Amino acid sequence: MTHTVHPYAHRLGIIRDWKSRWFGKTPADYRTGVCVDAAIRRFLKKRLRGNYVCSVEIERNEKAIRVIIKTSRPGLVIGRGGEGSTKLTKEIEKVIRTVPRAERKTVRLDIEEVRSPESQSPVVAYMVAEGLEKRQTFRRVLKQTVEKVMANRDVEGVKIAIAGRLGGAEMSRTEEIKRGRVPLQTMRADIDFAREQAYLPYGVVGVKVWIYRGDIFDKEAKSAQGGVASSRK
Repeated sequence: MTHTVHPYAHRLGIIRDWKSRWFGKTPADYRTGVCVDAAIRRFLKKRLRGNYVCSVEIERNEKAIRVIIKTSRPGLVIGRGGEGSTKLTKEIEKVIRTVPRAERKTVRLDIEEVRSPESQSPVVAYMVAEGLEKRQTFRRVLKQTVEKVMANRDVEGVKIAIAGRLGGAEMSRTEEIKRGRVPLQTMRADIDFAREQAYLPYGVVGVKVWIYRGDIFDKEAKSAQGGVASSRK
């Protein structure tokens, strides 16, 4: 029997770098660090929903925790005069204090802009969920979203799957749409994957998005984050 694996975890150490980059000196430090990271991610997922956040990366040293938020709409997160980022930093520090045995460290918040949001799976997944929450027809939402994604020249293939009480039906079902190639078993394939939920009056509809952005071959050039730089076909 085959096993379903997460496309991101499947490529860790090959073409992907870890989203949490730190080292725990003792098992207790490691447990606490994982709990803190999980609490921060849960909070930001709920707090920044709708701000087109692509990823949240966390780095840690002895004195500070650095949270890197990559979004296609940095102005919404930063706010007028930096008020939003300052408030968000204080809220993250408050969340960390709720974790048992967590050290009180200063939080540094870095917000980076992401170009071409249509090639980022978390943004596309939220676009689908937003269309469903606006009570649009699910087939129209899928078709329009796929056309927007494929219009991006960096994208070579996309697959979107939704599951739940589609159209308010009594029984839940799964619908899927696919364009181009999505080679999930190819390690060098740059596949971006994301999950999202659409909250509707008659229940929750799950959304999954796979985006194939070509193959990565260059293993020698290192990116600024310590990962493998990409040179696409």
